[in-house]
Amino acid sequence: MTVLLQRVGCLELILDTPKGRGVFATRKIEAGTVVDTAPVIILNKEQFDNYVQHSLLQHYSYNWPIARGTAGKYTMHQAIALGLGSMFNHSSLRQNVGWKRDLEKEVIVYTALRDIAEGEELLISYGSRLTFEDVEAARLGEDEEDVTAILARINI
Repeated sequence: MTVLLQRVGCLELILDTPKGRGVFATRKIEAGTVVDTAPVIILNKEQFDNYVQHSLLQHYSYNWPIARGTAGKYTMHQAIALGLGSMFNHSSLRQNVGWKRDLEKEVIVYTALRDIAEGEELLISYGSRLTFEDVEAARLGEDEEDVTAILARINI
């Protein structure tokens, strides 16, 4: 099997942002654009529990379901995204990039959810099980739409 790896040519990694490293657009990226396709390294439970869980890599892992023998049954593993996949910072309120696992090809595809302006940071949602305090979630006001409702409308 051959896997086409896509990445827009207008991204830069800035090392000293308030969140640490961050990925930024050097020109406008249109909604629906595949911004990166990241291959993953899949770890079994023993590898994750014995090594990765006790290291900085824990914060860069994604849940990765592996099909078991019977249809519809999965075992959850962890995967480390290569390329820019582990460099996108989290936002509960301002994510502008969505991600989708391709289990067969063992990649994660990152797609612009809306137009991203030149100079804007590319942000994804890490989901609800965070290993850090989500400072944006505390600011979610009654007049702002919940991230779950926003993500429910996304079709990438």
